[in-house]
Formats: sequence, structure tokens, C-alpha cells
Amino acid sequence: MGLARQCGQFLMAASRAHAQWELETSRTILGDKKRLAILGLLLVPIILGGVAFADQLGDAIPQFIGGKKAYSPAFYTTGIFLASIAIGLGAGLITGCIGAGGGFIIAPALMSAGIKGILAVGTDLFHIFAKAIMGTVIHRKLGNVSVSLALVFLVGAIGGATSGGVINRTLYELNPVLSDAFITTIYVLMLGFLGLYALLDFLKAQKSGKQDFHGGDGKSEGAELGGLPKKLQAIKVPPMVSFDQGLIPGGRQISWVFLVGSGFLVGFAAAIMGVGGGFLTFPIFVYVLGVSSMTTVGTDIFQIVFTAGYAAITQYAIYGFIFYTLAMGMLLGSLLGIQIGAMVTKVVPGIYIRGFYAMAVLAGFVNRIFALPGKLGDMEFIDIAKDTAKILDNIGIWAFFVVIGIFAVWVIGTFVMNINKLRGEVH
Repeated sequence: MGLARQCGQFLMAASRAHAQWELETSRTILGDKKRLAILGLLLVPIILGGVAFADQLGDAIPQFIGGKKAYSPAFYTTGIFLASIAIGLGAGLITGCIGAGGGFIIAPALMSAGIKGILAVGTDLFHIFAKAIMGTVIHRKLGNVSVSLALVFLVGAIGGATSGGVINRTLYELNPVLSDAFITTIYVLMLGFLGLYALLDFLKAQKSGKQDFHGGDGKSEGAELGGLPKKLQAIKVPPMVSFDQGLIPGGRQISWVFLVGSGFLVGFAAAIMGVGGGFLTFPIFVYVLGVSSMTTVGTDIFQIVFTAGYAAITQYAIYGFIFYTLAMGMLLGSLLGIQIGAMVTKVVPGIYIRGFYAMAVLAGFVNRIFALPGKLGDMEFIDIAKDTAKILDNIGIWAFFVVIGIFAVWVIGTFVMNINKLRGEVH
């Protein structure tokens, strides 16, 4: 239980940090007419292209970028596009309202909708990369970016992303079901730890009457070193990388070994799970390496563009494992959902938000763990009747979409009912 709680705390800090990045990115895109125009141009061929566009280019483009004809990146139907907007909207509502990463539900949602796991991962990565490119304003944060820290970290991140991409593609080539089972298992473990912690956090808050969910997001962490960062910074394996010179007299130093290792973990997680990897950077930098929060935020913005971009393009796009229609739809839905969710937090008690977050994460956990027996049965790893596996899978799918659907209806309903009050706060 102690280890599970520690993993949950780590993942919660990661989830909150990534949600903050999502919120800032969304505001940057929606608050800039040029960026909105770029978004509109990206969506034009998808919205207007239709099936005719897919018929004309459906063979040529996949062959050109990797030959995976089954995945035709130009493929389009109105239903697929609307479904992707709905998935992005749900993830955005969770991110904005709860202040913790709703992106964790995207891959499970896509897989539940019938998308192969490797395609869900690649598409989610591309969606994050597109959002990062459009919404990141690096020059505003350059004062907080440690270039040396970021570059050494990226060496590891590129290695990790390459390894993760190779593993996913190799497993898919061996057996597509094995690939799905592997990705599903990773999500079961992550959502299990995070869901358990979120539930315990909610029950504890309910018992104590604590209302603030958004407190303790780590923004003030990093000024004082914990035990682990002190130990790591005391290990002098050259070359040493300096950082935080502008915040702490003389700055701090850490061996390149730990930076490369941390970058490898982040890049590997990005390529395996499709969540961008940036969600791990904050807790690793602050709680493990002892980097100040100000430097961490700026450096994370810097690295997520390169990590997500490298993983999306070199490990998935050139092999045909990205569904661009889905990616653009999710981008559109998430931008809208994040803003609605963020406004709703002004009129909803924090205790409710804690409860819904625990439910959402656990619904994702149930969804993936109920899908696993069928996949293991298909590979003959376990003996399970196909009808039984199908029933379990359907239970997981319904549980997931019902919970997320109820949450979305509640958030949007709360927004509509309080729109006058919220409008008054904005002005």
C-alpha cells in the first residue's frame, strides 16, 4: 500500500503539472487570432475534404509515408471526426475542471472505440505535438529555461522515445493483439496507481472537510531540497550540469547521468503511452533531481515540443501509425473543453471535483483491465470463452463512457446554468 501511495502521489503531481501546461497552451491558442487562423487552415482539408479526398489520396499518402494502407492517414468520415471532437472535449473538461491530466483517458477512449493501440498512441502524440507547436510561447519563459539542462535531458529523451517506438512497432509486427495487450497493461498499472491515490485523496478530503483540490500543485516546490535530490546532487560524475544560477547563490549541479536517465524515462513513456511524456518531467525534476519549480516549468515547455515531436514523427508518422483526422478533432475538442472546465471550477466546490476525478481515473482503469482478458485469451495466454471476454469488454466500455459522459453533462450543464455569473466574473 505504501508503494502504491507513493506512485499515486508521483503520478498526481505529474497529472496536475501536465494539466497546467494544457490550460496555458489552450489559452495561448484561443487568445491569438493568428493561431486560431492556423488551426482553421489545418481543419479545412479535414472538414471539407470528405470521403472524396480519402478516395483520391487514401492509397498514395500511406504508401509514401510508410505503406500502412490499413490506417490511411487521409481517411475521413463525419462520424469519426465528430467522435474525435467528443473524446477531446471529454479529456479537456477533465483537464480544465479538475486541474489534473485528462489526457490519460484519450488512448483508452480511442482503443474502446475500436482504434488499434499503436494507432491510438501515435495519434495522441501527434495531437500533443500539434498543440505544443501552436500554443507554446517559449520566449515568455526563456528566463526560466536552463538550456544546458534541457539539451542533456533531450539526449536521454530521444533515446527513450526511440526505444519505446521500436518496442511498440516490433510488438505490433509480431502480433497486433500483443501490441494492444502491452499498451493496455501499461495503462492498467498507471491508472490503477493513480486511481487508488485519487480515491484515497477524495475520502481523506471528505473526512477532513478540505475543499481545495488545486492546492499543492507543486508550484512552490524545489526551493528546499529533499533527501533524494541531495543524495543525487552529491554524486559527482562529470560532466556536471549547472542550473538555477539565477535563483540560488552559486546555483546547483547534477551529473549528466541522472539527466540522461530521466530524459530516457520521459521519452520512453511518451512513445509507449502517447501522453507526451511531459507529464513526468515536473515530478522528476522537482522531487527527484531537485530543480526549482520555476526552472522546471520553463524547461518542460522547451522539451515537450521536441520530445513529443520527435516521438510522433520519427516513431509513428513515417510508419503510418497516425490518424490525422482524429488528432485534429481531439485538438479542437480539447481546446473548447479545457476552457469550459476551467471556468466551472469557479462555481463548484473542490470536494466534488476530487470525487469526479477519482471516478474518471478508476473508470479508465476498469475499462482497460476488463479489456485485458479478451486480448490475453486471443493470444492463448489464458483460457477464457470468447463470449465471456466480450461481456467483460463491453462492461468496461460502458462503465468508461457512462462515467465520462455523466461528468461531461454535469460540467457543461453547470457551465450553462451559471453562465451569467461566470460572465460577470470575467468582466
